[in-house]
Amino acid sequence: MNENYDVIIIGSGSAGLVSAIQAYELGLKPIIIEKMPSIGGNTKRASSGMNAAETTVQQKKGIQDTTTSFYDDTYRIGHQKNDPAILKYFVAHSNQAIEWLAQHYILLEDLTLTAGMTKKRTHRPASTAPIGQYLINGLLSQIKTYHIPILLSTKVTALKQNSQGWINGVAISTKELSKETVLDGRAVILATGGFAANQKLIQQYSQLIGYPTTNQVGATGDGLFLAENVGAQLCNLENIQIHPTAHVNQVTGRTYLIGEALRGEGAILVNHQGERFVNELADRQIVSATIEHDSFLIFDQRIRERSQAVDFYDKMGFVQQGETISELATRTHLDTKRLRDTLENWEKSVRAHNDPDFKRPILSQQLPFKSPFYAIRIQPAVHYTMGGVRINTKTEVMNAQQEVIHGLFAAGEVTSGLHGDNRVGGNSIAETIVFGQQAGRQAAQYIQRLVN
Repeated sequence: MNENYDVIIIGSGSAGLVSAIQAYELGLKPIIIEKMPSIGGNTKRASSGMNAAETTVQQKKGIQDTTTSFYDDTYRIGHQKNDPAILKYFVAHSNQAIEWLAQHYILLEDLTLTAGMTKKRTHRPASTAPIGQYLINGLLSQIKTYHIPILLSTKVTALKQNSQGWINGVAISTKELSKETVLDGRAVILATGGFAANQKLIQQYSQLIGYPTTNQVGATGDGLFLAENVGAQLCNLENIQIHPTAHVNQVTGRTYLIGEALRGEGAILVNHQGERFVNELADRQIVSATIEHDSFLIFDQRIRERSQAVDFYDKMGFVQQGETISELATRTHLDTKRLRDTLENWEKSVRAHNDPDFKRPILSQQLPFKSPFYAIRIQPAVHYTMGGVRINTKTEVMNAQQEVIHGLFAAGEVTSGLHGDNRVGGNSIAETIVFGQQAGRQAAQYIQRLVN
């Protein structure tokens, strides 16, 4: 193993892969370290898309959007607790992030809507496939082209510092190594994700006891502990997001995210009486709070055709189908008359472009439901942790005195500041690209200053 690298990236989700690619393209020698046996982290599970404003994709589709509107939507949904500087940088560079992906043959040419957004700005593949695996596949192809090394099943146990306290490497351990090994590096980028799969931490910072999680088992907050041990400030760890639509497999116990794009395309939520109970495109906190235990997501063939993820849900056995409303009601044990009344009222709302009951925004291109009809049983699940290490707009990690910890950068869910106390669907993927690029750039500039 070559134990000398310019930049060491911890984590192989999209933030880690993007920062590695950016660093390589700026002349650095990066290495990626991943504690899990496979690449992709939580990014692989992402479904809906990537938010960006003022993009060529929007322009081609006649959608007028601004970064100001994007900022305002995100700030409103985050309850004005977002870091204004971080958020301003994010929205200003979202368009460029879409272009950067396109330059790397990752095309996001379709648009949908996620809850709380006032414009269609959630970019996704033209096939409407879930963005997560598509994105990881595209980034990994570039990683392979550049021959950037990745160490799998390798745990970083500590960040190393020189006599001045600057970060200059990591200690790692694997099952194969008889003792801890040190990798030297001029800079380290934390891209380790959040801690939604760490029940102990979840219970320490919230009352969310017993909730399932949509996260993969590796999302345990390792990066937080690594950073804290070298003096980094941790912020807002109590801000933990519940996603309103997840499906728990009753046989395996695994929880699957049911992406927001389905609701963005027109799906509705009904309770066990077959009645709507919420504006389905309200923000995640509001929708989650209205679901007592579980509910049903109802949609039709047109909506299914606009969301390729349904094919996966169907393959996994989550989807109930009915050629008629009565058949769907029978399969889901819902009251037939109430479900029929609900869908008839929804059709009236769609045709009138007005939802008098819940004030849901009705898109002009949305159509009334048409047979066959589908349903997925859903329930809320722990989905995202908004808190993490404090960074500035350069992705430099800060200590409690608001001083930079030299040589340490961070991007993605491991950080705090962008989302406030409630995240918008589609902003997490965008965050990994925007700040993954920035981390790679800033690490390169930092190393250049060291060399000079």
